[in-house]
Amino acid sequence: MAASRLIFLGPPGTGKGTQAQRLAQRFGLAALSSGDVLRKEIRAGSEIGRQAAEFVQAGTLVPDDVITGVMLAAVDKLTPGTGFILDGFPRTVPQAEELGKGLVARQLEVQVVVDFQLDDQEIIKRIVSRRVCNKCGATYNTLFLPPRTADVCDKCGGELIQRVDDREDVIATRLETYRAQTAPLVDYYTQRGLLCSVDASAEAETVEADVVRIVEPLDAGG
Repeated sequence: MAASRLIFLGPPGTGKGTQAQRLAQRFGLAALSSGDVLRKEIRAGSEIGRQAAEFVQAGTLVPDDVITGVMLAAVDKLTPGTGFILDGFPRTVPQAEELGKGLVARQLEVQVVVDFQLDDQEIIKRIVSRRVCNKCGATYNTLFLPPRTADVCDKCGGELIQRVDDREDVIATRLETYRAQTAPLVDYYTQRGLLCSVDASAEAETVEADVVRIVEPLDAGG
């Protein structure tokens, strides 16, 4: 299991990031969030990070080949034999195709793609209630995963904030973008026999148990 290679799909607000962190800790995997990885490469000033920074600073979308390069660079930095969960990547079929080619070149392949399914109204409610630590990036939800102390991170004591793109007035646009760009990945990975779905409306512990049942049978040496 520690060498498994997974992708978590789903609209924003389905809890896939939280589940990626839980599963990573449980099985010794690396949780690679596209946003976090991108920011790290930019801060590090790596070649691929500098390429990405040009688009980020211009306020334009990072091209498929650049974001794929960023994510593959993160995979390359892992200790050999370490499994990983890709969270928030790929977002388009072209990215999935480039990812597949890049992994094959590294003698690796994705083993399972988990699709987190949730009704749009529930997604909106969850996103509006989401809070993120401004220091360590830990995620909470004021409705069903609150911190022990309001607005304070349990892990590092940092301030919990609401991200700009978690406000209700931008959520509908984010969901529309997801449906247009990312939802086709469901068909892409279904055709390849890799997709499994989970009901993300349940409690976090229940969703985690469902995900564990999907990934536990994986061959640790696969």
